[in-house]
Amino acid sequence: MSEASARRRYLLWRSLGTVLEQLPVQLAVRVAEVMGAAIGQRTTSARTAVHENLRSVLEFGADEPVDPRVLDRFTTRAFASYARYWAEGSTLPAQRPGLMHSRIDMVEGTEALTKAMHEGNGVVVALPHVGSWEWGGALLARMGFPMTAVAEQLDPPELFAWFVAKRRAIGLEIEPLDQRAGTVMLSTLKAGGLVGLLCDRDLTGDGIGVEMFGRTVQVPTGPATLALRTGAALFGGVVYSGPGAQHTAHIIGPIPTEREGRLRGDITRVTQLLADEVAGLIARRPEQWHVFSDAFARGGEG
Repeated sequence: MSEASARRRYLLWRSLGTVLEQLPVQLAVRVAEVMGAAIGQRTTSARTAVHENLRSVLEFGADEPVDPRVLDRFTTRAFASYARYWAEGSTLPAQRPGLMHSRIDMVEGTEALTKAMHEGNGVVVALPHVGSWEWGGALLARMGFPMTAVAEQLDPPELFAWFVAKRRAIGLEIEPLDQRAGTVMLSTLKAGGLVGLLCDRDLTGDGIGVEMFGRTVQVPTGPATLALRTGAALFGGVVYSGPGAQHTAHIIGPIPTEREGRLRGDITRVTQLLADEVAGLIARRPEQWHVFSDAFARGGEG
């Protein structure tokens, strides 16, 4: 991307975010959902990828292929859901804390997560690209468990810095996905903190293959590796959007991370256990799985 193009992209996203911040959140969300659904009905490579990803989810364990009309509706909803995610992410820092906190509840895993945090060994929460994880970060900060998360860097750097500043305003610390990220995560866990890692896309190319929905998916090993190396508790987590303006946080675990053999073998085993839990979370709300490339591109049939 040229410097001029990167600058235009930064100004566009910052301007759009600034405009959305000024709108009532539900108006911003509704406008975004309508636009997202319209985009999702266009024939694009992203729609094709979402269509096939959702087919794998919806047909897993089923006796018959999914009805094409149902699959089309789920695909369109996925684009609307992603547009909602961006609209809410833009408006979240401008919301009154009381209003924001009234719109999210942790309905699963509160006791287990609290217990793990009080043990002082740190917690790793593995997050698939489902729903709106930033809402979860705001909720955890309110609970006294601020999350340090790793995110893919955006181009240009000014756009990523703006993104980081907005997330810090709601209690989230964001570290760029680079060579320093691992050191920061280890330090956070050794201090008894909470780390959030996206876990269903292998962005660095050094992940491993696990089975999800009867097929092989390449996923990162970071969550399992950190838990095994530090003794931190490992959980899976999502924040689903809806019903209505509400959000619900679900924390699954802790996932067993006892050492059984060589580190590499343990990483593979624990990553598969995590993938099983993550697949279950995705299957509950498949239209909120925000992966717009072929999730199974480097895998195939399991």
